[in-house]
Amino acid sequence: MTRAIRKAVFPVAGLGTRFLPATKAMPKEMLTVVDKPVIQYVFEEAREAGIEHFIFVTGRNKSVIEDHFDIQVELRDTLAKRSKFTELERLDSQMPKAGTVSYTRQQEPLGLGHAVWCAREMVGDEPFAVLLPDMIMQAPQGCLKQMSEQYNETGGNIVSVEECEPEEVTKYGIVGRGKDVPGGFEVTEMVEKPEADKAPSNFYITGRYILQPEVMEILSNQAAGAGGEIQLTDAMLALHGTQPFFAMPFNGTTYDCGSKSGFLAANVAFALSRPDIAPGFQAALREIIATRGSVEAA
Repeated sequence: MTRAIRKAVFPVAGLGTRFLPATKAMPKEMLTVVDKPVIQYVFEEAREAGIEHFIFVTGRNKSVIEDHFDIQVELRDTLAKRSKFTELERLDSQMPKAGTVSYTRQQEPLGLGHAVWCAREMVGDEPFAVLLPDMIMQAPQGCLKQMSEQYNETGGNIVSVEECEPEEVTKYGIVGRGKDVPGGFEVTEMVEKPEADKAPSNFYITGRYILQPEVMEILSNQAAGAGGEIQLTDAMLALHGTQPFFAMPFNGTTYDCGSKSGFLAANVAFALSRPDIAPGFQAALREIIATRGSVEAA
């Protein structure tokens, strides 16, 4: 019997150096896309998928993330006194239930695999999800929800994937495509940033994982890999030798908010999807484009 995915790990200990000076005193996960922090989008995706326990792997200067997912009594009282009940209701709807959020710390930046391993005691002997907070998804149904539905059919381990241009495979972790299964396909191999002529496919991993708990034992003994860090991909490769691995092509759009261009694109896309913002924002975009012309001309 396939065990339900109840827990999700959010590795949020990164320094966010690509966004300095904005991230000098504020975690990169708290940068806002329209009017919500990036981490809020990822949290809501996990909650939509039925996650019951949210595990944040933090680092120094990340306490504002804990504050964000806590009740601010003074703010609630002020909103209530000013009869701002719409805003109050929205804040309440975005809050996790009491006792469903845990925090653990990654004292040193030793890699994604190490960050996931830091959550081992909270994960326990259960399958779990990992959601990279840099990647936010836009779709009618969230990425992890789509993955959970596939997991109910196949079990095993699952990664979300999308297709890239063949010449761009050198930027990503690429999977080999095997036979089709409900919702996706079997993974035959995983290669980190392969050369274009040696890539097994053009399907790249997009930052969402469903993993069996045995990966933690592998990570416990995992040697440092690329960049001198403990890589999650290396542990998944080892697990792939003993357990089935599947890929789910994500039906939606992924924005890499770890890059400036991806972050700006996410702001534009999510603003245009908002009925309360889109009309005025579209007009402003048209004016900017008409005034400044093309990027090449600028």
